[in-house]
Amino acid sequence: MIQFKRRASAAIVSLVVALLLSHPVSPQQQAGGQAPALASHQQLLRDIYKELIEINTTDSAGDTTKAAEAMAARLRAAGFPAEDVRVLVPPGNAKKGNLVARLRSPAASRKPLLLLAHLDVVEARKEDWSDGLDPFKLTEREGYFYGRGTTDDKAMAAIFIANLIRYRRENFAPDRDIIVALTADEEGGDYNGVEWLIKNHRDLVSAEFGINEGGGGRHRKGVKLFNGVQASEKVYQSFQLEVKNKGGHSSLPTKDNAIYHLAAGLERLAEFDFPVNLNEVTRAYFERMSAIESGQLAADMKAVAQTASDPEAVKRLSSSAYYNALMRTTCVATRLEAGHAENALPQTARAVINCRILPQETATDVERTLGRVLSNERIVVSYIKEPKPSPPSPLVPEIMRPIEGITGALWPSVPVVPIMGTGATDSLYFRQVGIPMYGVSGLFSDIDDNRAHGRDERLGVKEFYEGQEFLHRLVKALSSGKAG
Repeated sequence: MIQFKRRASAAIVSLVVALLLSHPVSPQQQAGGQAPALASHQQLLRDIYKELIEINTTDSAGDTTKAAEAMAARLRAAGFPAEDVRVLVPPGNAKKGNLVARLRSPAASRKPLLLLAHLDVVEARKEDWSDGLDPFKLTEREGYFYGRGTTDDKAMAAIFIANLIRYRRENFAPDRDIIVALTADEEGGDYNGVEWLIKNHRDLVSAEFGINEGGGGRHRKGVKLFNGVQASEKVYQSFQLEVKNKGGHSSLPTKDNAIYHLAAGLERLAEFDFPVNLNEVTRAYFERMSAIESGQLAADMKAVAQTASDPEAVKRLSSSAYYNALMRTTCVATRLEAGHAENALPQTARAVINCRILPQETATDVERTLGRVLSNERIVVSYIKEPKPSPPSPLVPEIMRPIEGITGALWPSVPVVPIMGTGATDSLYFRQVGIPMYGVSGLFSDIDDNRAHGRDERLGVKEFYEGQEFLHRLVKALSSGKAG
């Protein structure tokens, strides 16, 4: 009897330990606010996350090479061969390095899977953040991790490195190579790592498809709404508007004024809306979101997803900047400059118009539309830089089925929703060369409180470790056919 009780007690203890490891508990759930002991793979992730956050990788004063070297050192220490861990630095700037690492399949039967994240972050100043927070120190407070890059994009970078080490420790044998690429200058700068790697080291990053930022989950007041998959993104394109004039003395003004011509054109542009033009991804988004939302919003989403959109539904949805950006191309004035002296008539007036163009439309078409809307031949419209369009990634079952299955296993009843990015990511460079990319992370954030690029950027602690588990399972499923 005693022996039986001992065995039963041991079994119960083993079960509790297994449950704790498989379902991490947030600090708020612990008595006295004490954080639970982390599983070894979670502790490894936290250490890597802290190291990355505390390496400044801004364009002005940062160093992505330092971050790349730090991650390379961790992989080599974990037993990865030196030839499979490469830090690649473009000529011209020693601080813009990139990391490319590979977990090799013992018998690869398919092309590699690429895991992409960027090391650089946008600028941040300590004086702009709340008391007690330093953007370049990882701070855990009240269930959140704070720091620049906690969401964009060092969480995914840390998870990819930690999980790659975890796969090796588990002796996981994928049926395809798994490539991790951590890159520079996604947020801006002159040394975009992805573009440079594709041009100069294509063999190191070539893959059947890849996973990147751009998607992720959303919750509202703690309730998970959906897990998003970014399969396409709008095209970033800025235009210059310019009006020239002979000028003259300001004491002898005329109606033929460069500033007036430009201002009148901008006023007409402010009143203009591009037509609604849904694609496969945005139509699916509104269809699935109509089942998540309620009331008039749900009805409007369902209506616009139909072939012939309801004008009143479009009008109501357009009052949301996000829904408006999903439905149509947008162009907005972002900069103005004119004149050369306060006592002289302006000889030149210029404006910058930043457009986010739907992937199924072209910059040439938008340029023509701008000319028509501005309705003044004196306003010359020109590209500031050449456009970089990219095709959508197909929502094929081989990709979507594992995402939906693992989402359902971790968060029952949470749907998977396709997303079109209204901004730009480095996925565009791979899509341009025929490598589909999918923005998916399993990292959930507040749909009403987006702090990326802003003050007090943060990510939930519980959500961080859940995202690690989601990506661990997803990469296994995509490289072995098993969710793990």
